[in-house]
Amino acid sequence: MTTKTKNILIIAGTLVVGMLMGWLFFGGSDEAETHDHSAAEAAQETIWTCSMHPQIRSSEPGQCPICGMDLIPLESSDAGENPDAIQMSEYAMKLANVHTQKVGAGTGDRELRLNGKVTVDERNAYTQSTHVPGRIEQLQVNFTGEEVRRGQALAVVYSPELITAQEELLQAYAIRNSQPELFEAAKQKLRNWRIGENQINRILESGKATDRFTITADVGGVVTEKLVELGDYVDRGMSLYQIADLTKMWVLFDLYERTIGLVEKGDKVEFTVASLPGEKFEGTIDFIDPLLDSQTRVSTARVEISNSGNKLKPGMFVTGVITTSGAEKAQDLTVPKSAVLWTGKRSVVYVNEGTAASPSFVMREVLLGQSLGDSYVVQEGLSDGDEIVVNGTFTVDAAAQLAGKPSMMNPAVAATAPAQEDVRQYLKNSGYDFSQEASEKFQEQLGKVVSVYLQLKDALVEEKEKESLNLTRNFQEAVQNTQASELTGEAKAFWEEKQKFLLQHTEVGLKAKGIEEHRNNFIYLSEALIKTVSAFGIKGNPVYVDYCPMANSDKGAYWLSETSEIRNPYYGDAMLKCGEIVEQIK
Repeated sequence: MTTKTKNILIIAGTLVVGMLMGWLFFGGSDEAETHDHSAAEAAQETIWTCSMHPQIRSSEPGQCPICGMDLIPLESSDAGENPDAIQMSEYAMKLANVHTQKVGAGTGDRELRLNGKVTVDERNAYTQSTHVPGRIEQLQVNFTGEEVRRGQALAVVYSPELITAQEELLQAYAIRNSQPELFEAAKQKLRNWRIGENQINRILESGKATDRFTITADVGGVVTEKLVELGDYVDRGMSLYQIADLTKMWVLFDLYERTIGLVEKGDKVEFTVASLPGEKFEGTIDFIDPLLDSQTRVSTARVEISNSGNKLKPGMFVTGVITTSGAEKAQDLTVPKSAVLWTGKRSVVYVNEGTAASPSFVMREVLLGQSLGDSYVVQEGLSDGDEIVVNGTFTVDAAAQLAGKPSMMNPAVAATAPAQEDVRQYLKNSGYDFSQEASEKFQEQLGKVVSVYLQLKDALVEEKEKESLNLTRNFQEAVQNTQASELTGEAKAFWEEKQKFLLQHTEVGLKAKGIEEHRNNFIYLSEALIKTVSAFGIKGNPVYVDYCPMANSDKGAYWLSETSEIRNPYYGDAMLKCGEIVEQIK
């Protein structure tokens, strides 16, 4: 091969290698750059969240700072949704046991539960009085509950007036032939004192006045009240005993204002008595009181029942189930009671505005109609086909509160507004006062909750992390031991709502890492407890509601204190005196 040919081959090979290298480095650059840029954008756009706490957002994977669960990618479909909505993954809904149901027309549960009490039939109650004045010498019936027969001796009365009347009778008897009118008048005077002809004849036959007179029972029955004692002086017509026939009884059921329209005369009632387990009684409502008690706001529905065997006793409490005939019509929208959260002034539900695969829950205020057993009639706020949360409603609401979104306690809060902004206004305008409905036992249990809370507050002031954890556990136990069974009606529902919220945040507090996480969680414990104490009051010394505008990232936070001295639990020694007293709760 010549030198010239070799040079040509070398030059040609160099060109081929150069073109190949150029294509590798420059020809595919656009696609590679596009691919790398897309991957970078995808990585940059991925947002990680917690399935249990959707308010958590992170640009990289990790663990939830609240519960410690692994973060999961946020679905891209979440972008652009309602900013007030709460998104929950399918896994989070299963874990929190959240269930939804579509709203539709239905009859609701026509069974209405009523509480009542057994009472004496007023038509069979009798007041036994004395017909002669005098002093009680003997009492033949000495205690209530004793059964008496008609004509049975009840008491013996010494009566000077009766002695005088008998002497007048004897004197008139002596001159009866000449003055028959006087004799008849003397006998009539004794008859007016309920002294029979036989007794008058015995007086005339003996020729002596009787100084003691026996009072006999006008009716038979059971003595329900004893009104005199041995030695008492009684006037004519004074009551001695209350006697009632207990073979027939009344059962009076309480009808609150919201249930009066559901009950009609003729409705059938089936009821049970706690002291007679396993036995059921039936009756028909034969009378509904047209008057409403101005104090208790309660009317009554009456059932008359035969009391064979004297099983029913006056004063027994009963629980009845009535099949109402005055209920709402079937075409009305109804929702389960478990779907509704209410504060007394507002009722709210959570509506799914997303899809089944990617639910998005938004709070919606509703206007409720009649209560139908386990359901409410919805007059405004929902449409046929709306999908609402029917189980786990409180969990969804708690997530909304934690995320600073509109919730039951903060209906108009913006996404950037603190969840505590309404506390001061709440204390002024809430109008809740359950202090008269709370039993002494409940007040003691609530006092224990407040006592442990105040200890937890002091531990946060002094930055004692380990002690804060132990006191959070004690606080959880105190909240659990505060029984809603001591309450009824709206007071019971109010406490159950606050109790669930407090227990949820004690769980958060038990998983907190570091004093700062304890302090952040203390914000929510304080808010709920302040509202609880303002509604039920507190035994003993009053407590103060303190406020620091710089806490909670300059959004402000409240807490309770037993003294007027400001000791800030959110900053401790760093800003111990930061805050002011905004309210005093007695």
